[in-house]
Amino acid sequence: MKLADGTTQIIQITADYFKTWRVWRVQVNGKVAMLYKLGNEWMQRHEDYLDAHTLSVIGKYIDSMLSSPGNASFA
Repeated sequence: MKLADGTTQIIQITADYFKTWRVWRVQVNGKVAMLYKLGNEWMQRHEDYLDAHTLSVIGKYIDSMLSSPGNASFA
């Protein structure tokens, strides 16, 4: 993934649950962010560090994975 600062990083995304919420644990550069979706907007925890561009790109990627046939294990 190409980040807003121009660097390219490999990211790891893991689907999970927090209480009753579906969340995605995203690891970038050794740091972890927890993402969730409210309506059509991707959000992150207050203590997480992703800038708006990176959050949007990762959210779109997760959306594309969820809508792809055969990715039931990711959903």
